[in-house]
Amino acid sequence: MRMLAIPLLVASAGITAAASPLPLEIAEPLVVRQGELVRGVLPPGSRALTLDDAPVTFTNDGHYMLGIDRDATGSRQLAWITPDGRRARRSLTITPGTWDIDRLPARLVNQNPNAAPNPAWEALRKAETDAVKAARAETSPWPFWQAAVQWPATGRISGVFGSQRIYGERAAAFHAGLDIAAPHGTLVKAPLPGIVRLASDGPFSLEGNIIILDHGQGLHSAFLHLSRILVKPGEIVAQGQEIGRIGTTGRSTGPHLHWGMTWHGVKVDPQPLLPPMPGKDATPAND
Repeated sequence: MRMLAIPLLVASAGITAAASPLPLEIAEPLVVRQGELVRGVLPPGSRALTLDDAPVTFTNDGHYMLGIDRDATGSRQLAWITPDGRRARRSLTITPGTWDIDRLPARLVNQNPNAAPNPAWEALRKAETDAVKAARAETSPWPFWQAAVQWPATGRISGVFGSQRIYGERAAAFHAGLDIAAPHGTLVKAPLPGIVRLASDGPFSLEGNIIILDHGQGLHSAFLHLSRILVKPGEIVAQGQEIGRIGTTGRSTGPHLHWGMTWHGVKVDPQPLLPPMPGKDATPAND
């Protein structure tokens, strides 16, 4: 598994008690890539971790995570209070990603900018996006995310995070997930433990049949285009538990799993967290 673990201020960093603790500035910046999910650890006894003054939740033993937006640039500031009471700061430098160009058929999106509004579709779409937002607004305090991430399915990688999507000749939003192409009916398993926040076999107009899992402390996974859903909202699922089957519902050109991850709404790339893909043991089944 590729994971950026960032130990901050370990014992060897020269923290010493002082009658009037002085602020601590760490000269060496942390370097992360656009779209990356960062995992790190503070020494026991640290408190009040923030990213650009926004609070960052961490576990009792100091482990934390934070997400870097795909289009973020420049630097951010991590700050916390050390075990000896000093205010510490460290810069987080963001390096650019290299993004693919992903060309798709124009038929998958309305190419006519002069088309008349469709109030019925717009109302439907708003209800769908509101349901997704509501699911991601629920976040457990339990740090399910600390487990080593596993593949939810195996197959051909047909789309990667961050690629610029172009429908016909029209640029659209970047691809915010990892696509795994596999036969219709292939089982999808939970890559991390979590709580089911959304399980809709409506299907949604773009996402198709969708599941959203809450991995705790702001991290969520979304699984799109499913042919079947095997879990219910509110259910706690174990890592590796079967949650659905691959399909091609919603806006899709063929059977595949779209797996997207967000940290407090920031879209992040799940692929760097994964080990090498195991042997393709897809198990298709009749729906």
